[in-house]
Amino acid sequence: MTTALISHADCLDHVTPPYHPECVDRLRAVQAALEAEEFLYLVREDAPMATDEQLLRAHPQSHIDGLAALVPDRGQVAIDADTFLAPGSLNAARRAAGAVVRAVDLVMGGHVRNGFCAVRPPGHHAEPAQAMGFCLFGNVVVGARHALEAHGLSRVAVVDFDVHHGNGTQALVWDDARIFFGSTHQMPLYPGSGGRGESGAHGQIVNAPLAAGDGGAAFRAIMEQEILPALDAHAPELIFISAGFDAHARDPLANLDLTEADFAWATGRICDIAWAHSEGRVVSTLEGGYDLRALAASAAAHVRVLMERANG
Repeated sequence: MTTALISHADCLDHVTPPYHPECVDRLRAVQAALEAEEFLYLVREDAPMATDEQLLRAHPQSHIDGLAALVPDRGQVAIDADTFLAPGSLNAARRAAGAVVRAVDLVMGGHVRNGFCAVRPPGHHAEPAQAMGFCLFGNVVVGARHALEAHGLSRVAVVDFDVHHGNGTQALVWDDARIFFGSTHQMPLYPGSGGRGESGAHGQIVNAPLAAGDGGAAFRAIMEQEILPALDAHAPELIFISAGFDAHARDPLANLDLTEADFAWATGRICDIAWAHSEGRVVSTLEGGYDLRALAASAAAHVRVLMERANG
């Protein structure tokens, strides 16, 4: 079996202001890296738009309607200092969430072993009724709830190694014992959440913060000692990865010192646990990463491991 790559040109229509780090060129850089010959055998699919029914598994209708009402005819509208809407933003966000849903369907249907969603805007900061931190919808949670509700799974997991804590993901799954959420992230840093005491209503959330200057050794240790054992104990039937690559040493928005090799290692270890509990089923989606060269190289390293591990 192989790996799916799910993306859509509409994700390039979420146009942020010229100074903004979450820019169109991020996705172009990832897409270009994944055009290399070694990625020839990826199963490439266009992302569908997430339906209201699918989005409502994570957000109230008022959130969906409120965003739609704010979409401008031209230019950008600021939701907050970091988060903008352009004419194509809502379609892009529906594609981003829909990509994760489609990846779940492909993996659960046995068409591919795992999948990577090369999409934007990212999603892990979007809270139930509030867009923030560059994010409009909780893409990974939309996918996780689709796996639970549409495919009848009992337990899924989200592992987030973006340098910023996924406050939105945490808020969306806080009361849901079926969804494990494990996060490594720099702290203190935006958005200010992610302390060790934040463990969810059922103890199914594990936050393992890192300090500015920490590198691969600290990242691997905290994954091995805290995140991975808890993930294994949850015995997920499908694992999601919020694949942010802004913990890279080159990234301008944070101060961790990870490399492509660290992201590849983490991907492999997560796949190990997926093979132990779920026949290797993994769905990954792009979150942050704001140095274009580091982002492209890290995403390629991540997908390379997914492809290698698709057969065990």
